[in-house]
Amino acid sequence: MTNRSGIGGFRRAFVIGAAFAGLLAAPRARAEEPAPRPEESPNARARRWFEDAKFGLFVHWGVYSLLGKGEWVMNNDKIPLAEYRKLPPQFNPVKFDAEEWVKLAKSAGARYITVTTKHHDGFCMYDSKLTDYDVVDGTPYARDPIKALADACRKNRIKLFFYYSLLDWHHPDYFPLGKTGHDAGREKKGDWSRYVAYYQGQVRELCTNYGEIGGLWFDGWWDAPEAAWDLEGTYKLIHELQPGALVGNNHHVAPFPGEDFQMFEQDLPGENSAGFNKAEAATALPLETCLTMNDSWGYNSRDVHFKTPEQVVRALAGAAGRGANLLLNVGPKPDGTIGPEFAGPLLEVGRWLEGHGKAIYGTRKGPIAPQPWGVTTARDASEGQVPTIYLHVLRSDAKDLTLPEALATSVVLPLGGMTPLMTTAAEDGVKLTIPEDARDPFDTILTVTVPMPMPVE
Repeated sequence: MTNRSGIGGFRRAFVIGAAFAGLLAAPRARAEEPAPRPEESPNARARRWFEDAKFGLFVHWGVYSLLGKGEWVMNNDKIPLAEYRKLPPQFNPVKFDAEEWVKLAKSAGARYITVTTKHHDGFCMYDSKLTDYDVVDGTPYARDPIKALADACRKNRIKLFFYYSLLDWHHPDYFPLGKTGHDAGREKKGDWSRYVAYYQGQVRELCTNYGEIGGLWFDGWWDAPEAAWDLEGTYKLIHELQPGALVGNNHHVAPFPGEDFQMFEQDLPGENSAGFNKAEAATALPLETCLTMNDSWGYNSRDVHFKTPEQVVRALAGAAGRGANLLLNVGPKPDGTIGPEFAGPLLEVGRWLEGHGKAIYGTRKGPIAPQPWGVTTARDASEGQVPTIYLHVLRSDAKDLTLPEALATSVVLPLGGMTPLMTTAAEDGVKLTIPEDARDPFDTILTVTVPMPMPVE
């Protein structure tokens, strides 16, 4: 979706009357499962929960963290398997505390956690019976952190999603090689069908050994896009074993059948600053934007380019205004701790959400397309509430807004305020001036109460 400027863009984007009510057919914000609806499938209910959740914590953690150079270090530094396999015997995260991770996510306002169970290096961060190349069998830690995390999430009512890399630089049957992993020193042979059986077997483990999960987050398809991945069979397996689990695939192309949400990496939907988000946002699926807190996914001791709380809040609002969740990444240290450079901003975002979350959680993208000044989110008229639009003014220098004529009789209040803001007639619209005392340093949110019924343009 491209940004539009000017009143003409506002009017074309503005949805009113019955169309407005249809757009906002979602429940109000709540952390728990939404109430079931008649004849609603577990999958449909899970999608509705996902769209309400709006904020998740992404965790990239593995034996690569020992090198402090990010999760791609094996490929980037051309480390052969013989050398890379020396890392697991050194991996002993004795300071890992699943409860602390989950409490941090909850304090930050995140509704779910997505954690890496296997990354491109092929090392499994859970107890897999299909390989010894895992955290239980291959490290002195000899425990399953994913099991501990699943238990802590269940206790704290946080949903847990599993990241799983289809790409594997370690497995001997990942052959022929794709675009990456050519310096691993593997024999140039393998049985692809055997590899597919292996990865699908691990997906079965993840769907059966950890209780109810939020879903599977796949990555790495782009390494060998012409390969016979049997995604149809994989997705069918997941939906049979976990009817309420959601499936997403970070493949950067249009969604495939069987996928339940569409993700965008390092970009908001409709943008492509990263260079590989060329697919348009699907209209029928929930959306998610995944962003790093600095410039790395896995722990990188040299990367100090951390986002400020203000940048995170604006990314969260920017995603919500485009109908997407924000999945914000942290890279724990090899000892299992999440550093203060991550935790500090997250806690500040959580404090901001305590007072402003009403305009984020449980909303859908607003009827006004993203503008240079910011975005809109909206809430429906359920539970006796009148339809509400939230204007998220994300530019600190935006003092005057011109809104559609359809809002001329609406009441505009600062979020949590009691005194309506003054509006004046403008050419083909309504001019709204934001007073200084109504401004927020992160996101100035204005609440627009929409009169009903509304005329249809």
